[in-house]
Amino acid sequence: MIIAEFAIFPTSEGASVSKYVKKAIEEIKKSGLKHETGAMATTIEAKSLDEIFEVIKKAHEAMVEMGVKRIHIDLRIDHRLDKDATIESKKRAVQ
Repeated sequence: MIIAEFAIFPTSEGASVSKYVKKAIEEIKKSGLKHETGAMATTIEAKSLDEIFEVIKKAHEAMVEMGVKRIHIDLRIDHRLDKDATIESKKRAVQ
């Protein structure tokens, strides 16, 4: 599995951006990918980079459709090839 953590939010819409982030989370849920949303980012588990990039693209498009003027995206990807890694296995490794 490939594990990605990303945050997406508008930087042009004032101090509170929760309604935009909620819309992005809706797109993540629609993808059917395993995910966990935290206070600052969402972690996604997928079999391919294409799946990850597609859900990020959908979240981006949702914000564009909401009329935002500027979008910030942070993305970190962990693609471990020597063994199967999941969100759960990564969390267990540090507990």
